[in-house]
Amino acid sequence: MPILTVEDVHTYYGEAHILQGVSLRLEDGEVVTLIGRNGAGKTTTLRSIMNIARPSRGRVTLRGADLTRLPTHEIVRRGIAWVPEERRILPNLTVLENLRLGMLGARRGGGADGALDEVFDYFPRLRERVEQRGQFLSGGEQQMLAIARGLVARPSVMLVDEPTEGLAPMIVRNLTEILARINRRGTTLLLVEQTLEVAMALSHRLYVMDQGRIQFEGTPDALRRDPTIQQRFLEV
Repeated sequence: MPILTVEDVHTYYGEAHILQGVSLRLEDGEVVTLIGRNGAGKTTTLRSIMNIARPSRGRVTLRGADLTRLPTHEIVRRGIAWVPEERRILPNLTVLENLRLGMLGARRGGGADGALDEVFDYFPRLRERVEQRGQFLSGGEQQMLAIARGLVARPSVMLVDEPTEGLAPMIVRNLTEILARINRRGTTLLLVEQTLEVAMALSHRLYVMDQGRIQFEGTPDALRRDPTIQQRFLEV
């Protein structure tokens, strides 16, 4: 059984029909990436999974349990973390205070100290900046904190929206390696990623979206062998 399934989800913003029957799955331990041009519906898919954008039709399940009508905080408690594109760290709180807020959604044991040690292992820079307020962090440090805040809840699945957007190439490489480590240690990842190179390097499978629909599903190698999909739906 897949760890996460999205079945025939339709989501509207007002009268605009954004998601038009999106279906996808994540197997336990996978990295799956949604790619496509701006406005394709990638972020709305993540928001629909979290019930931030409420689907009008369709079903979302985690290990077979229906999440579709649950409030967002309960979806977090069930084991899904969301790292939004905007990061949404609290600028007037320190790194440690932001992380402790993330722990409020923790669903598994291991203790606060263990969760902090784990994220500081991934992000040693955050340990150095632990008493720094969020507003004084660099863009790369803010992104690290946003991911770390999701991780301290010890999720089974993390939804990460545009983790490398606007970051310098060296920071992108570092974050890509960290996301791969997080996955190897057991967290299933669903990413939205605009940079095809990053998506190809990280993913076990990819979904190409366009105009609210899935247009392709397959491995990075399968996508490389399909120039028609690349030319029609991606910025290549």
